[in-house]
Amino acid sequence: MATLKRGMRSEDVRRLQEKLKDKGFSPGAIDGHFGTATEIAVKAFQASEGLLADGVVGPRTLSQLSAEIKPDAPLVIANVTVERVEKMFPATPRANIVTNLPPVLNSLVTSDIADKPMVLMALATIRAETAGFLPISEGRSRFNTSPGGHPFDLYDNRRDLGNQGKPDGDLFKGRGYIQLTGRDNYRRIGEKIGLGNGLVETPDRANEPEIAADILAAFLKDKERRIKEALVRNDLRSARRLVNGGSHGLDSFQRAFRAGERVIV
Repeated sequence: MATLKRGMRSEDVRRLQEKLKDKGFSPGAIDGHFGTATEIAVKAFQASEGLLADGVVGPRTLSQLSAEIKPDAPLVIANVTVERVEKMFPATPRANIVTNLPPVLNSLVTSDIADKPMVLMALATIRAETAGFLPISEGRSRFNTSPGGHPFDLYDNRRDLGNQGKPDGDLFKGRGYIQLTGRDNYRRIGEKIGLGNGLVETPDRANEPEIAADILAAFLKDKERRIKEALVRNDLRSARRLVNGGSHGLDSFQRAFRAGERVIV
């Protein structure tokens, strides 16, 4: 059974309506049409189960509705082609997308965030952070390096990042698709993606495409619920802030996200 949403008509919708009724959330007529009444019933069921109440019936809602319903693999991934992603990255060399898109998609699937909102979130985040679709290291700027200071000296003693003095600023500068920064984040995310203390010991590994993709997916997974709540409200600014902490790259993020909405179905 594919993802179901408002406007669809099918036998799968009819089965959905029957399951909703069985659970005590009447969708009105059992007619196979995913209309307003069915959407409202879905949202009520999702809220009762602690799911994101977006009215879209994906794998998690299906599995909560019935063990008999086996959700399909995320079909959106098949539609995320190099040609379509190029529309989101109009100034990016095609070769970079060809090389880096597969590990990103693989990590999203492995982390169970391969639905369309999170795929668009991941790709738009890459566009905002590393427009060339390459994992990169943070460059020196007035925000991380003092006048006449050694590189990234303003990060050296950032206790909020877990840094412990020179040379932590340079060692744990931003890297990857998402600019992972700070000793504590390298440790926490490294453990989450199965590297143990590996990222702390060899922080440059955060720029390896497969590891950078796993870091991106782990970071988004941590914030998945709040990101989706912002996207349901069509609040791209808040979704971006959950990743970046501010509005840096917001314009690029929004343009990429909207382009992705149009070309990835």
